[in-house]
Amino acid sequence: MESAPEIPGTVPGESPDPALDLTLDGASLTARLVDIPSVSGDEKPLADAIETALRALPHLRVDRYGNNVVARTALGRAERVVLAGHIDTVPIAGNVPSRLEGGVLWGCGTSDMKAGVAVQLRIAATVPEPNRDLTFVFYDNEEVAAHLNGLGHLASAHPDWLAGDFAVLLEPSEGQVEGGCQGTLRVGLRMTGQRAHSARSWKGANAVHAAAPVLARLAAYEPRRPVVDGLEFREGLNAVGITGGVAGNVIPDECTVTVNYRYAPDLTEQEALAHVREVFAGCGVAEFEVEDSSGPARPGLTHPAAAAFVEAVGGEVRPKYGWTDVSRFSALGVPAVNYGPGDPNLAHKRDERVETALIGHCEERLRAWLTA
Repeated sequence: MESAPEIPGTVPGESPDPALDLTLDGASLTARLVDIPSVSGDEKPLADAIETALRALPHLRVDRYGNNVVARTALGRAERVVLAGHIDTVPIAGNVPSRLEGGVLWGCGTSDMKAGVAVQLRIAATVPEPNRDLTFVFYDNEEVAAHLNGLGHLASAHPDWLAGDFAVLLEPSEGQVEGGCQGTLRVGLRMTGQRAHSARSWKGANAVHAAAPVLARLAAYEPRRPVVDGLEFREGLNAVGITGGVAGNVIPDECTVTVNYRYAPDLTEQEALAHVREVFAGCGVAEFEVEDSSGPARPGLTHPAAAAFVEAVGGEVRPKYGWTDVSRFSALGVPAVNYGPGDPNLAHKRDERVETALIGHCEERLRAWLTA
């Protein structure tokens, strides 16, 4: 990787100064955020820096729970909007520190989603009297198991901190509004057999072979493309893993096919689970284990606050392919959309990057909406 450019507050080859200067432009602030590593589980230094920077702003009340930081205005406006973003990243892949080349900022978390976090911080610092009361939420552990998710912890311990009429999750969406999100269900389908010596295979029953009906059912499956609140979602039911086998001379007595169902927000978690059970009925599955489940969120674009937001920021409204924490806001009764400067197709990649122009665009559109 090429050497990083000089960024305010950093010295190439040295650990970055953890302080955040919120007067920096969005791209420079994104670079500072990237240069403070915050892999899931190790977000404390970045949470500390965000808390310190926000506490210096007299128009905000700041609270902290674990490595989750919440800042709020209290202007008595008729409406409250939540701007939320996670501060963790996937493991670094030789792509920190950041580097800037020709209007593109490279580095771990640039797209998912430190560019969005930079926009949040810029709005927090530069819009002291918005036309709606604002809540800024910065949370940890989004990129790992659902039970570790910081927004989920806040929803359980301090739901009042997340109260609002509308929420914008600054997940990467290429500067376009993405409505709702898919649900995700992961199950393990365990097949059983009888172990035997492979030289006398007729003495046993091969559990790996027994998985064939499951794989055939998956290969023949035709996913739905339902329209929900005017947006077409595309579902998927796929094998994402298979385990089995004991040794090179043993007929295996167990095999598990792991299946992931990404489903549209017209289904509940219970309906999605029932559908998957129905798909594999008659396939000889000995055990059906739910490994992970997170519900979807409907787009909610007919809500007045959502409609006003879409009108203000413009562009094409798209469905969200994937699961995001708009689902958690939906469960709290807060309609939410995804809107951020990153490209979701670049998330988690070694060559993750973000166009600096999109960072400025998102900030400008949010500022216009909040000050009109």
